[in-house]
Amino acid sequence: MTTLLRIDASAQLEDRSLTRMLTGLFTSEFLTANPDARVITRDIGQDPVPAIDHRFIHAAFTPPEAREDWMAERLALSDRLIDEVEAADIILLGAPMYNYGMPAALKGWIDHVARIGRTFSFDLARGDVPIEPILKGKQLVVLSSRGEFGFEPGGPRAHLNALDPAIAACAHYLGVNAADIETIAIEYQEFKDARHARSVATAKEAARALAQRFGQATGQMPGNSYRAEPALVSHC
Repeated sequence: MTTLLRIDASAQLEDRSLTRMLTGLFTSEFLTANPDARVITRDIGQDPVPAIDHRFIHAAFTPPEAREDWMAERLALSDRLIDEVEAADIILLGAPMYNYGMPAALKGWIDHVARIGRTFSFDLARGDVPIEPILKGKQLVVLSSRGEFGFEPGGPRAHLNALDPAIAACAHYLGVNAADIETIAIEYQEFKDARHARSVATAKEAARALAQRFGQATGQMPGNSYRAEPALVSHC
């Protein structure tokens, strides 16, 4: 059975969030194509995870067999979040662009998921590349919204885009190859003009098509073996 992990990072409520609209549409279309799939939902925008602190770092870098009770308690939420990622075949991430970067809620979630011994190993015997991902073979779909436009590679605001590169840089912690990330973005949100309306329509169409393709492919394959072929996805 295929498992879809839906993460919503928007601070906006349902009726005002474009990324929630897209993740909801994707999930609905995906389940229509693959009704046997399991969906795990984690709303970190409305229920953000706490920021990591010195106690979290101390606990995370202490070997499991040497941890005190308070360390296990401090890492309990992190363990649950990582368990959800481990269970997922496809990670659906609703990630609006805030001040050209990722929402604080998303950064907090990543900080809890990127953990030594759970999602990566660290060994200086590997030389200058000591980090090695533990999780592998997962798909990541990023559904985003941006107030301005032109953040795609080669676009007039590509140099301001701190969201997509940050997600790609952390993708290996999620078991995702950065080159395989599927990104669909609504743009022109602050302009509220015809370009924005077209961008919304294009993003909805692209999200619907991508969800149907993923759902149909996963519905035909057993277990957790699905890996989608690359697709051309509009960046509006």
